[in-house]
Amino acid sequence: MAYAALDYYALDELYTHEERVIRDTVRELVSSRVMPGIGKHFSAGTFPHELVPVFGEMGLLGPSLTGYGCAGVTPSSYGLICQELERGDSGIRSFVSVQSSLVMYPIWAYGSEEQKQKYLPAMAAGTLIGCFGLTEPDFGSNPNGMLTTATRTAGGYSITGTKRWITNGNLAGVALIWAKLEGKVRGFLVPTTTPGFTAHKIDGKWSLRASVTSELVLEECVVGEDALLPNVAGMRGPLSCLSQARFGICYGAVGAAMACYDEALSYAKDRVQFSRPIAGYQLVQHKLVEMVQKITQAQLLTWRLGKLKEAGTITPGQISLAKRSCVSMARDVARDARDILGANGITDEYQCGRHMLNLESVYTYEGTHDIHTLVVGQDVTGLAAFDG
Repeated sequence: MAYAALDYYALDELYTHEERVIRDTVRELVSSRVMPGIGKHFSAGTFPHELVPVFGEMGLLGPSLTGYGCAGVTPSSYGLICQELERGDSGIRSFVSVQSSLVMYPIWAYGSEEQKQKYLPAMAAGTLIGCFGLTEPDFGSNPNGMLTTATRTAGGYSITGTKRWITNGNLAGVALIWAKLEGKVRGFLVPTTTPGFTAHKIDGKWSLRASVTSELVLEECVVGEDALLPNVAGMRGPLSCLSQARFGICYGAVGAAMACYDEALSYAKDRVQFSRPIAGYQLVQHKLVEMVQKITQAQLLTWRLGKLKEAGTITPGQISLAKRSCVSMARDVARDARDILGANGITDEYQCGRHMLNLESVYTYEGTHDIHTLVVGQDVTGLAAFDG
């Protein structure tokens, strides 16, 4: 059955014609190219490499950036792209988020002109894949505690350390590695062919199975002076990248929830038990109405978030509130959808179980739910509940 996107409060009217066209184009791409095979990729634990050049041709990589082969769309358009991609699978949106927000954005914002020319056109086309090396085995929520270090050498830098839970790690041709240079966090563009650089794929996941997750090990990786991002120092660099990515995650989570609701509604109207379709029973209707309420609230929230970003007034606290709200909402919706589908909800014939598992990762990565709670708590009280 064709996907019918929930729009209970007619939010279409709030988006521009161009934004709706972009959203609908990606929606069709997901329906025709992602949905037919994503369940098999999830079951096999494989990434759909064949989609990468398609994303490049359609301008979905670094779409909100300007120049260097990037599409230059509005922040709201980028959000809607993420919404539609995650309607397909969180792993697909994660690939695009990392490429666009965590690697291309810092090169565009903080790189030299030579770095921009070298990397951005190829990344926009999908012929070069990047990964973002911040999280370490012992430092996730506290990235400032990182142990990865860079030391100056004749003509460059030597980098040693380990990064873990790195999306695209085994796909990447370049890794943006954050390391401490003379005690200050700096970003380095490290080609993955650099001697001493190895990427180990993390297997055994029951979430984000269609996404490549890796551990990166750098053992005295020597890079040139031109590897250093020259225009940012300190945690402002990686945290600003995370803000870009979290913005897209907010929309993406809404897309996953919309997919689960659509499947649950369709199933409930067709599934007959006792004397009628289960959609005719009060308890099922209650679940469906709760989904409509939560998704509609999140759609309004993300629309406003996009306007704040377009105006240049958006704050990290606002993004944190939206991330914790939207992802928590989507996780609840996916669980209720699985419940409506009963035993069928745990099979790969349906998508809500896959979304339910994926959202456990989304709930944790790019700042856990609890960490975002403390970020907003500090923002409204002026008092930090954690060190650093």
